Amino acid sequence: MTGVQRAAVLLMSLGEQEAAEVLKHMSAKEVQKVGVAMATISGVTWRQANQVMEEFIGEMENQTALGVGADEYVRKVLVQALGEDKAASLIDRILYGHNTKGLDTLKWMEPRAIAELIRNEHPQIISIVLAHLDPDQAAEVLKAMPERVRSDVVMRIATLDGIPPNALNELNDIMERQFAGSQNVKSSNIGGLKVAANILNQLDTSTEQAIMAAVRSVDADLGDKIQDLMFVFDDLVDLDDRAIQTLLRDVPNDKLGLALRGADPKVREKITRNMSQRAAQILVEDMEARGPVRLADVEAAQKEILGIVRRLADEGSITLGSASEDFV
Repeated sequence: MTGVQRAAVLLMSLGEQEAAEVLKHMSAKEVQKVGVAMATISGVTWRQANQVMEEFIGEMENQTALGVGADEYVRKVLVQALGEDKAASLIDRILYGHNTKGLDTLKWMEPRAIAELIRNEHPQIISIVLAHLDPDQAAEVLKAMPERVRSDVVMRIATLDGIPPNALNELNDIMERQFAGSQNVKSSNIGGLKVAANILNQLDTSTEQAIMAAVRSVDADLGDKIQDLMFVFDDLVDLDDRAIQTLLRDVPNDKLGLALRGADPKVREKITRNMSQRAAQILVEDMEARGPVRLADVEAAQKEILGIVRRLADEGSITLGSASEDFV
């Protein structure tokens, strides 16, 4: 079981009242993740539930002195659970007593709630907000926005070039009226072509193509610059063999076969060439035996694999770009 599923089993073992008390101390995003796991988990045996409880008790017993080194423990747990960037504002709020305000508050809100909050703001305000969010969250907010403003917002994100402190403070005031703004806020270099490309990478194919077409109709050069920074599934053919082999170690076989159903034949050849003959044969046979599949499922599988590609690239495990790239 994943960490979230273990947490769900633990909470369901505690009982309603105790589980509710625990959930009160979690963020909205964490409650959502655990709630989904609680609602969907099934087939958990008594032995598995017992094991989860024993692991939890063992973890608590290993904390030899509660409160000693607690800050570092909390920091490590949050970073491991949420990642460095997402954990930063929560760590700040928990360890140093700061309130999460303004733009940072939005990172813990549902995308549709954010869209409702900023729907009537000027497109420049919307673009700054989306540029401040994580790409996957920003993409969901963009999908919930009216179609007529999407391309305008993406273009503004792509052309953002730093936000002066007073403007950032004013925006924080808009997001949270009680926030007075700090005089020590530094100019924030949010936005830019890469941010716009990352957000578009998270969208479903039809929405992404519609937005890019609208952007190009207004500014073809800007559209080409954004497109150059986007990494789509067919771009896997440009990865070198070592990168493909690294990727294959992290991609579930069922997702790979589904994603390749809608891929360029060159991508299929690239993938199978970097697998063992037996593994490639099994992959092809599974694809043929599966029968017709929904396009939406194929696109979802491709997006999931692209997420793995971007994670590996961010970790430095692979390099995005042409296999023929020259080095000096």
